[in-house]
Amino acid sequence: MRHIYLIRHGQASFDADDYDQLSTLGEEQARLLGAWLKHSGQSADKIVIGGNRRHRQTAQHCLQQFRSTPQQLAEQDWLLDPGFNEFDHEEVVLRHCSEFSDFASLKQFLNKQAQPQRAFQQVFTEAIQRWISGDYADYSESWIEFQQRCRAALARISETAENEANSNEASQQTYWVFTSGGTISTLIQSVLGIPDQQIFDLNASLINSGVSKLTVGRNRTRLNYLNNPAHLEIYQRPELISYR
Repeated sequence: MRHIYLIRHGQASFDADDYDQLSTLGEEQARLLGAWLKHSGQSADKIVIGGNRRHRQTAQHCLQQFRSTPQQLAEQDWLLDPGFNEFDHEEVVLRHCSEFSDFASLKQFLNKQAQPQRAFQQVFTEAIQRWISGDYADYSESWIEFQQRCRAALARISETAENEANSNEASQQTYWVFTSGGTISTLIQSVLGIPDQQIFDLNASLINSGVSKLTVGRNRTRLNYLNNPAHLEIYQRPELISYR
């Protein structure tokens, strides 16, 4: 039996030149998650991170609070698996908004709108629909390829854990996977059978640093819970909840 915790990264720096780094709020979200995991008696046998910088930073801040000793779950022992990388949201949006030469110029345009966040969400929704339609071949990674990549990464964890169990190294393994909302949504989709056209409704609901738990057996993968925000809600501070 394998327990896999899919952890969405803390809030990234959406308004900065480099999105792929945690904001100050994102760092706090990750630290609060680590403290909650420790105080609630959770365990981790393996740490897996996607290849985005925000994945590693979330793991670093989380585990600083969780570890009892510096040697426990040390960074040099983490498994880096690019299969858990997020899709390239900038490319997906720019393929839809081809009149803009780069993502920075698109953001400048959107920031001039009366409601910038709503304007971006509208553009993003339309861009995602174009991507998942399968009608266009101008992406470096298609929607189908993204799905296959994410699911192959999850299968690698399951295979590794089963091999260890068979060699008597462990009868049960718990993995923490630090990744992104698109990746998590795609993995949940494969468990629950959510249609492609609805998957990004789920994606939009995932909070930063939220936790989803899968249990993987020999013949079935089950969803135990989805998008758990308990580590933030206990502080009764609405500003801790974010979605980007």
